[in-house]
Amino acid sequence: MAIKTTCIGAYPKPDFVKLPDWFTIAGGPDAADPTRHWKEAMQALGDDAEATISRGVKHAIDDQISAGIDIPTDGEIPRENYVHYHCRHLNGFDFDNLTTKELRGGTYSAELPTIVGPVSAKQAFMVNEWKRAQQYTDRPVKITMPGPMTVSDTNADAYYHDFARLGADIATALNSEVLALADAGCTNIQIDEPLFARRPADALDYGFENLERAFHGCPKSVTRTVHMCCGYPDRLDNPNYPKADPDAYMQLATVIDNAKIDAVSFEDAHRPNDLALLDKIKYTTVIFGVVAIAKSEVESVEMIRQRLLAALEHIDQNRLIAAPDCGLGILGRDLAMAKLSNMCKAAASIS
Repeated sequence: MAIKTTCIGAYPKPDFVKLPDWFTIAGGPDAADPTRHWKEAMQALGDDAEATISRGVKHAIDDQISAGIDIPTDGEIPRENYVHYHCRHLNGFDFDNLTTKELRGGTYSAELPTIVGPVSAKQAFMVNEWKRAQQYTDRPVKITMPGPMTVSDTNADAYYHDFARLGADIATALNSEVLALADAGCTNIQIDEPLFARRPADALDYGFENLERAFHGCPKSVTRTVHMCCGYPDRLDNPNYPKADPDAYMQLATVIDNAKIDAVSFEDAHRPNDLALLDKIKYTTVIFGVVAIAKSEVESVEMIRQRLLAALEHIDQNRLIAAPDCGLGILGRDLAMAKLSNMCKAAASIS
C-alpha cells in the first residue's frame, strides 16, 4: 500500500471567512490582535456565522481531498489560533484582561488571556466541529486540540503558579472532549504539544503524564496522536526563525514509544533530523514532516519522494505517514495546494 498522507491542522482561511488569525495579522504569532478581536469579528458575521464557517470548512476539506490527502483536518477555519480558540470554551480564562508575557523560551512576547480561576470544561463543543467537517467527506477527518503544556505556556497564569497542576486540570478538561469525540465516532484525535520540543525536561517530568491524562479512557478505535513541531515562523521565507533544540526529539524518543499514544508527528522538512531518531521509535506510527510550511519554494515530487525513501531506511512503511511540518496557514492557498499535491504524488509513488 502507498504511504498515507495527512495534514497537521490549520489551512489558509478563504477570503470570505473574515476572521482574524495568526497567519494574516501583521506581527505573526506574537500579535495580540487575533485574540483581542476574534469575538467581535464573529459577532460581525452575525446570523451568517455558522453558514460562513461551514462553507470555509468545506473549502478546506475539498482542497485537501483534491490534493490527495487521506486524513484531512477541518483546517481550523473558525480559530484565531490553535490554542486560544479552545481556551474560549474552558472556565478560568479571562479574555478581556490580557497580560503581557514572554513565551516559547523567550523567543517572543505577547498579550495573552489570563488564567484567573480553576480550569474546567464548559459544554462540549468539538463533536459539533467534527460533525460539521465530516459531513463533507467520506475520509476520516482528524480533529486537533492544544495540549496541556502548550495551553499553560500560551496563557498568563495568575492563579495556579504550578505548571504541572495547571496542566493536569487542562488535561482533564481536554479529556471530556476526547471522550465525547470518540463516542460520536471520530477516529483521529490529535493533541498539539510543541512545548515538548521546547522544554523536553518538563515534558519528561510531567508533560507526558498530562498528555496521557487527556487521552485517558480513549478507546482503541481512535488513533491518538501528539504533534510536536519545533516552532512556528513569524513570516514566510524567514530561514532563521527560532526553533527548539535539535536534540529534543532524541531526548523524548524512548518515552514517546512507551507512552499511551498511537502516532507522533515530527517536523523534518525545514530542519532535517538525524534519521537515527526513527530507529528509536519502534512501535509508534510517525507522521513525518516532508514539506516546509514557512518556505515559498515548492518541493518537487522527487525531492519529497527521496525524503520518504530515506525515512524508510529506518522505519517500516506501515508506520510512516507523510505530512507537512505543521499548519499551512502562512502559505496561502496556492502554495499550500502545490505542496500538498506534490506530497501526495510522492507518497503514492512508493508502494
